[in-house]
Amino acid sequence: MKPQLFNDSLPKVIFFDAMGTLFDLKSSVGEIYQQFALKYGVEINAIELNNAFVDSYQAAPSLAFPTTELDTLVRQEFIWWKNIVQKTFERVEVLDLFSDFTEFFQELYYYFASEQPWYIYPDVIPCLQYWQKQKIQLGIISNFDSRLITVLKALDLEHFFTSVTISSSAGFAKPDQDIFQIALKKHGFTAQQAWHIGDSKNEDYLGAKNMGIHAFWLNRDGHSLNLENQLPNLSSLG
Repeated sequence: MKPQLFNDSLPKVIFFDAMGTLFDLKSSVGEIYQQFALKYGVEINAIELNNAFVDSYQAAPSLAFPTTELDTLVRQEFIWWKNIVQKTFERVEVLDLFSDFTEFFQELYYYFASEQPWYIYPDVIPCLQYWQKQKIQLGIISNFDSRLITVLKALDLEHFFTSVTISSSAGFAKPDQDIFQIALKKHGFTAQQAWHIGDSKNEDYLGAKNMGIHAFWLNRDGHSLNLENQLPNLSSLG
C-alpha cells in the first residue's frame, strides 16, 4: 500500500525509534524488577516499583557519553543503569534488604539484553518488509545503549536496517538535533530526504521535525492531540 501523506515524494531513508515503536516489554518494568527481586528474597509491590522506576529514570541524565572506546562505553552504560535501578529500590525503601545488590543488578541487566522480555508489535514486520521492497534505506535512532544491537539480533530485526544510531555511543540523546544529524551522515542524505517515526511526541516527533525531517508520531494509544502526521499504527504508513 502506497502512503498518500506526501503525494509521490517518498524518502531516501526512514528512521525508526526502537522501544515503543518496533518492540516493547511483555511485562512492566516494575513487574520484571519484582520477579528478580523475589529471587533474592526481597518482596515489593510491582506498581510501586514501576512508579519508582519512572521517577528515577526521568530524573537521570541523558544516556549519552563522550567516548568512542567500546570498553569504556559499556562500563558507563552499566553504571548509568545501575544508578537508576539502585535509586528505584531506594525510593521504595528496600535497597538494604539485598545481600548482594550488584549480583542482583547484573542478572537483571543482562536479562534485558536477551529476547525473553521483549515482543515485536504485529505491524512492524509487514511495514519493514514493505519499505525494504521499495529499496528505501531503513535506520534506527534510539535513546538506548549498546544492548540494542543484541536485542535486534535476538528478535531477528537487525537485517532490515542499514544503520543503528544509539544515544549512548552517539554522545547525544533525542530530541537533540545532533543525534539525527549523526544518523543522516551514515546514509549520506539530507534531512529533507528522510522520514522519522517514533512513539514519543517530544523526543521523536518534535525532535525530528525541528531537524527538518518529515516526522511521524506513532500514537498507538489513539488519544489525538491534533498533531499532523499522527499514526495509529505502522500499517497506516506502509
